[in-house]
Amino acid sequence: MSRPRIGLELWTVRTDVNRDLLGALSRVAELGYESVEFYSTYLDWTLDFAREVRARLDAVGLACSSTHNGMRAFTPDAMRKTIDLNHVLGSPFAVVASVPKIETIEGWREATERFADVAERLRPSGLAAGFHNHQREWTLLDGQLPIDVVADGTPSDFVMQIDVAPAVEFGIDVPAWIRTHPGRVRSLHGRDWSATRGPNLAFGEGDCPWREIIVAAGATSDLRDVLVENGHSTPDEEWDIAARSIANWRAL
Repeated sequence: MSRPRIGLELWTVRTDVNRDLLGALSRVAELGYESVEFYSTYLDWTLDFAREVRARLDAVGLACSSTHNGMRAFTPDAMRKTIDLNHVLGSPFAVVASVPKIETIEGWREATERFADVAERLRPSGLAAGFHNHQREWTLLDGQLPIDVVADGTPSDFVMQIDVAPAVEFGIDVPAWIRTHPGRVRSLHGRDWSATRGPNLAFGEGDCPWREIIVAAGATSDLRDVLVENGHSTPDEEWDIAARSIANWRAL
């Protein structure tokens, strides 16, 4: 088992990313992060700007672990640009970050068919598709977990990017889930959660059993990145949370 990279989902420091992306990337590298994940507005960039971003990543020693996308990124009109942007950035995974509200298991099966189609269309370009969960994927519908429907209905190279906090919040044994889906968890979102303090925490400050989770993913899958994420902080908390998170990673 090799050590995964410690990365930052850039939504964690969204205030400065939206104001000065290139400067924010330099600051992320200074904290010691090794990779970053871009969120869905990257799709609005020009290819020339994406090349500027890649040059900054290379200059400061950061890799692009993946991109987060709405389904708009995979429409016939947008697919070519999605592929080109991910190639420029060096991203191996184009992850579906969220979908509109789905209230039935049949609705999840239909969504999963779309995810599988995305995977088929990305594969010839050397990109893997993936899916990032929220709370609702861990809520039983007709006796089934939507996350299981997605995992069971997508090809083996489709990345199940587990956002750990919602799973722990809903009482899921995350290491056990990972072990029963070998090869699928090549990316983790390092978002923490506490039963007493909620989700506005740094990585390593809540109830998530990180060591066990990371060992399970590393032992059963090619775990590439653990991506710190916090989307609940105020603007003045963002960088402090990013700094505390990587300090806790080093301690782990």
